[in-house]
Amino acid sequence: MHGDANTTEVTIPAAGVILQGVLALPPGATALVLFAHGTGSSRHSPRNRYVAAELNRCGMGTLLMDLLLPDEDQVQAIRFDVALLAERLAHATSWVTQQAGMPAQLGYFGASIGAAASIRAASMSPTPIGAIVSRGGRVDLAGADALATLPTPTMLIVGGLDVSVLERNESAFAQLSCPKKLVIVPGASHLFEEPGALQSVARLAAQWFERYLCKASS
Repeated sequence: MHGDANTTEVTIPAAGVILQGVLALPPGATALVLFAHGTGSSRHSPRNRYVAAELNRCGMGTLLMDLLLPDEDQVQAIRFDVALLAERLAHATSWVTQQAGMPAQLGYFGASIGAAASIRAASMSPTPIGAIVSRGGRVDLAGADALATLPTPTMLIVGGLDVSVLERNESAFAQLSCPKKLVIVPGASHLFEEPGALQSVARLAAQWFERYLCKASS
């Protein structure tokens, strides 16, 4: 366990727009996880904030951010534009690497459509992404090319009651050639609102990131 993270509101330039984010860095953090949330969510999402806080307690930095502007988030076609979301995530990744004092090891935590954007961004990123965790992700929307060429160790976490998303994850999982793991949380629905479900997600994510990010930096 680590001390309290230093939390800062940040602005991130991304191809002509400014993205809003919340950066949390525990003392001595050597890894940073960038969050890409799903539709209808934001950097203030209680679920992602909970997972981020657990990662902070494990000594990892986190960057919660909105990949879309408020008006963009009102347009369904834009909310599901994986290419745009991946491009914004790539810009945020580049911004991180240009800031002084940032951890060297980077990972992505993606929820719903944000998971597809994470896979797409990592598959084409000039900056190595050390690990990806997907929570209830529509990873199938990343596209066959991104799934097949993704080099990043990837964990897919799906609720056992989220039948349609589970089927899509099983199909996408078969296309991945990177180190991978598919975890089904029994009794959990898409948003992991059931007692203990989100705690399981946070624990699994922390273990995956510790394995592929923290050990890589030691």
